[in-house]
Amino acid sequence: MASSSSSSRSRTWRYRVFTSFHGPDVRKTFLSHLRKQFSYNGISMFDDQSIERSQTISPALTGAIKESRISIVVLSKNYASSRWCLDELLEILKCREDIGQIVMTVFYEVDPSDVRKQTGEFGIAFNETCEGKTKEKIQKWSKALNDVGNIAGEHFFNWDNESKMIEKIARDVSNKLNATISWDFEDMVGIEAHLQKMQSLLHLDYEDGAMIVGIYGPAGIGKTTIARALHSRLSSSFQFTCFMENIRGSYNSGLDEYGLKLRLQEQLLSKVLNQDGIRINHLGAIPERLCDQKVLIILDDVEDLQQLEALANETNWFGPGSRIIVTTEDQELLE
Repeated sequence: MASSSSSSRSRTWRYRVFTSFHGPDVRKTFLSHLRKQFSYNGISMFDDQSIERSQTISPALTGAIKESRISIVVLSKNYASSRWCLDELLEILKCREDIGQIVMTVFYEVDPSDVRKQTGEFGIAFNETCEGKTKEKIQKWSKALNDVGNIAGEHFFNWDNESKMIEKIARDVSNKLNATISWDFEDMVGIEAHLQKMQSLLHLDYEDGAMIVGIYGPAGIGKTTIARALHSRLSSSFQFTCFMENIRGSYNSGLDEYGLKLRLQEQLLSKVLNQDGIRINHLGAIPERLCDQKVLIILDDVEDLQQLEALANETNWFGPGSRIIVTTEDQELLE
C-alpha cells in the first residue's frame, strides 16, 4: 500500500472526509448529526446531494472519493442492498491501496461479522443485490465487504449515547488529519520531537476544562516556529483559533494599563471571531464571548504580565477543551 509519507503527502485533498452510506438508513439521522459535528470541528465533508443516482457510479462521485483524505464507510442493515454503495466501496478500497487513503468504519445497527460474512439481514440484502450479476462482480463485492468488515471502527451497539459516539468519531478524524505536519514545517530538522512533547503536555483528550501551556527560552531558539507548527497541526480540532504574533512589539502603544488591556482584548476577539474592528468597553468581554467555545489561542512573544492578565487571566474564560499556548523569554512571567 502507498505510504502516507509519500503518495498521500504529495497530494492536494479537496475534501477532508467522504462518507459512503445507504441514504434511507442514516441520512436524516446519524449522518445529519455527524455532518453538524464535523462542521463544528472545522472538518469539510463531501455533500452528495447534487449527484444524480444511476446504475453506475458517476465520474463526479469517483472524483470526490479520490480527492478525500479520509473515507468513512457507514455500514447499516441495508447498505448492501444498494449496488451504488457497493461500487463506492470498491473505489474507496482501491484508493486505500493506491494512494494511501485513510478508511474508517461505523457499524450502524449491524454486526461486523454479518458484514464480513454477508449473513443475517445484511446478507439477505446483499444476496438480493447479487441476483443477475456476474460471478466476478459478486466476488469483488464480497471481498470488499470482508475487507471493510475487518477494519476496526465504531460499533453502534457499544454506545448508549449516539452523540458521544459522533463526538468520538470527530475527534478520531481530527487526530488522523493532524497526524502529519504542514508542508511548511516538514523539512525542519527535529521539529517533530518538539511537537510530540508539546502535544503530550497539552493533554488534548482532556475535554473537561481549558489549559494554558507555556514555551520559554532565549530569542532565536525556535519558540515561534514550534507554536506555528502546533497551530497548523491542531487547528482543525477547535471551533475557533487565533495566532497573535509578536505581542511584545505590536501592542505596546503608550496606552495606560486599562487601555492596553482593552486594546489587546479587542485584537484577540477580532482574530478569534474573524470580525474586523471589534470594539469593547469593559474587560469582561473575552469570558463573555468565549466561555462556551472550544478555542486554540497562541500568544506569541509575551513580555509583560499585563498582557497575560488581559488575554488569558483565567482558564474559565474559555470553553471546555480549549488550549492557550504562550511563548515568552521570561520564565518568571509564566510562573
